[in-house]
Amino acid sequence: QVQLQESGPGLGKPSQTLSLTCTVSGGSIFTTDYYWSWIRQPPGKGLEWMGAITYDGSTYYSPSLKSHTSISRDTSKNQFSLQLSSVTPEDTAVYYCAAALLCRLGQTSLFPSWGQGTQFTVSS
Repeated sequence: QVQLQESGPGLGKPSQTLSLTCTVSGGSIFTTDYYWSWIRQPPGKGLEWMGAITYDGSTYYSPSLKSHTSISRDTSKNQFSLQLSSVTPEDTAVYYCAAALLCRLGQTSLFPSWGQGTQFTVSS
């Protein structure tokens, strides 16, 4: 299985843009085996699927987040990234990158590999 590792700032202010990167090891992001996904968990709440990017750069987004979410990739570094613009305190969460096996109706599922998660807190 592939290994994933998130990196990014731990703290941000309202209206800023959050940028997180996921580094993939043990496999290539060009593989058709996985959909490279972002998931978050706000404090005291369940997991929220945010979006994904495929081997050819196609993207899928949660309808509720699509307006201020962007997922991209850097093939030279075997990384994919999440940008979340105009953050508010409601965007405070642990953010995970994960490799998904399925994509159905524009949402990925079945995640055999996860990063360890990175905390991002929005505070003025």
